[in-house]
Formats: sequence, C-alpha cells, structure tokens
Amino acid sequence: MIRLEDLVIFISAADNGSLSAAARQLDLTPAVASAGLKRLETELGTRLLARSTRSLRLTPDGERYLEYARGVMEQVEAGQNAVAHGRKMIGGTVSLSIPSDLGRNVLVPWLDDFQVQHPAVSFQVHIGDHVTDMFRSPVAVAVRYGVPEDSSLVALPLAPDNRRVLCAAPGYFARHGKPATPADLSRHNCLRFALSDTLHDRWTFYRGDVASVVNVQGNRSSDDGELVRRWAVAGHGLAYKSRLDVLADIQAGRLETALDAFRGEGAPLHLVCAHRTMLSPTVNALRDWLRDRIAAYLA
Repeated sequence: MIRLEDLVIFISAADNGSLSAAARQLDLTPAVASAGLKRLETELGTRLLARSTRSLRLTPDGERYLEYARGVMEQVEAGQNAVAHGRKMIGGTVSLSIPSDLGRNVLVPWLDDFQVQHPAVSFQVHIGDHVTDMFRSPVAVAVRYGVPEDSSLVALPLAPDNRRVLCAAPGYFARHGKPATPADLSRHNCLRFALSDTLHDRWTFYRGDVASVVNVQGNRSSDDGELVRRWAVAGHGLAYKSRLDVLADIQAGRLETALDAFRGEGAPLHLVCAHRTMLSPTVNALRDWLRDRIAAYLA
C-alpha cells in the first residue's frame, strides 16, 4: 500500500531536485527520506528518480507518475478542508498505542473524556508495553516512556519531569522493613520489568549529583508493567515504577514509597509519531489534552 508521506517525499524531491533538500524541507533525516522514496519505488515496481552523486532527475516513469502524485495530494488536502469545515479539523480516526499499566488505569478514561468533547474522533487503541515500530505498524501515534532511540521520530513531551519511585504494599514493609539505602535492596525481593527481552535489573537512584546503581534480584519478572504493579499491590515485593503508574495506589494506601531521600530514574512520557506531517489538528488536540490532564494528575 502506498503511503501518503512517501508521496510527499517524492513530490518534494522532484520539486527541489534533491533528496537531501526534500528531507530538510520536510524536517526529516536523509535516511528517512531515502527510505520513503525506496518504499514508493518498490510499491510501484519502477525507478522514479535517477540519482547520482551530484544530481537527481525524474525518470520517464517518474515524470508520468508525478502528475498523479500531485493529484492525489490535492485530493487529500481538499478532503481535509472539507472535513475541517465547521469542525476545526478535529475528527477522524486516530490509531494509538499506549502502555499497558498507564493505559488501562489512567489514559483510557481520559480518552473517553476526549471523545465526549470531540465526538467526531474515533480511536483504534493498541495496548501493551512492546516498542511499536512506527514506520511499519498501522499505529499513527504512540504514548511512550523514555526518549525514543530512533532520533528520526517526532517526540512531543507529555510529562518530561516524571520519574520512577520505589514502592511496595504496606504489608510487605511490615514483614520485611523499609530499605534505608539503595544497597539495602540486596536483601529484598524486587519485582522486575522486561522490555523487548531486556530485563530492567539495574536500578539507579540519585542523591544530589551522586548516582547509586544496584543490581537487584527477585523471584518474579514480567514484560507486562501492569502485572508488576499488581504483584506489588499484592505484597509480593518491591517495584520500581513510573510515578504516573502507581500514583493512584499510593494515594489510596495500597502502596507506600521508600528511599524518599533519593531521586528516582527519569521516566519522561512522550507522544511519538513517525513524521511531523502526521501532527494533524486532532493529534495536536489530543497531545494538549493528555499533557494538561497529566499535569493536573501529578500536581
């Protein structure tokens, strides 16, 4: 299936006579622009641009296809304008990936409220803690912890100052006591989270400019963040979770924090998409909605 963003890259490259100039114009890396053009040529089964070290020109097939590509984009723009009339362009379907724990317990009710405010919006929600390939999956935007490793992705901050907190059920602390220093974690059962087959078993805590890194052990680990939180609430051990994930449990007394004199690892939350061209008014409105809700939630 031909992607609209690949058509945009092709048209821009033809207009500029340069793929690197097209990448700059579209705020993409040269690698992303080149990949988009290759995808389009592969889909069509022909070479659209003849490239050398110094120049770029349209092939005969490229010249023929350019007219149709422009026509497609003009129709897309016309459709967007038609949809936007009287609705400020907030509407349509948003395919969204969200983390398991934060998604189910915090974000889903906020998405419900967003749809009440904007009934023309539909959501396709993908929930889980695996890292979605934004270039190959049908997901348009994703809510993710941390800074994406792929610098070509667009990451918009939702909670840039969010951090991890060490926590456990009151019953666990009653049985085993609270750790006073990070080194004390060697005597505790630590509930560990695995992301993309990488086990998070090195926990870092900060006091001023000094970092303490601890290799933790425990009898339970999972690639599902919600399951780790449930184990902690059930009293099975200590969890090192995003404050956003466990705030409701802490406020309700189901969990208590420990090592409060130390600063936890950063866990910034972002709204991520593959290209800036995907930042529609609907996505921007959703970003603003989530950012404001999170700020009020953490206040």
